[in-house]
Order: sequence, then C-alpha cells, then structure tokens
Amino acid sequence: MATRRRWSELSDRSRRLIIAGAAFEGVLKVMALADIKHRPANQIRGSKSVWATAVALVNSAGAVPLAYFLFGRSTPHG
Repeated sequence: MATRRRWSELSDRSRRLIIAGAAFEGVLKVMALADIKHRPANQIRGSKSVWATAVALVNSAGAVPLAYFLFGRSTPHG
C-alpha cells in the first residue's frame, strides 16, 4: 500500500497534474450541469434530477460527466 504524503511533499509535477485533473473535472461538471439545465427533458435519457445529482455529487475523476455526454443525451426527435 502506498504511503500517504502531504501536499508539501509532492513534486511540482505531481501538484500540477492534480490541479489540472481537478480543473478538468470541474469544467466537465459545470458543462454537464449547464447542459442538463437547458436541454429539454425529452432529450435526456433518464431523469434530469438524477443526472444532475450524480454529476454534482459523485467524485468520479470526470467519469460521470463524460457518461452523461456520451450516454445521457439523446438526439432530438423532430
């Protein structure tokens, strides 16, 4: 098992990667939540509230917002 290290003990490269990953996930979450808010319910597979809750609350390294963009949206029927 890896030993836990403090932030101050991490290399500059490791710190930058952690910050970049967190920023990437944050941007994905904001984009997904904005899309859920503005997209009509009939263009979303499943419940808007369930998707919004999952995107906002699950710490997923970006997996839940990506899943929403890949599988949660349906094409408009016109």
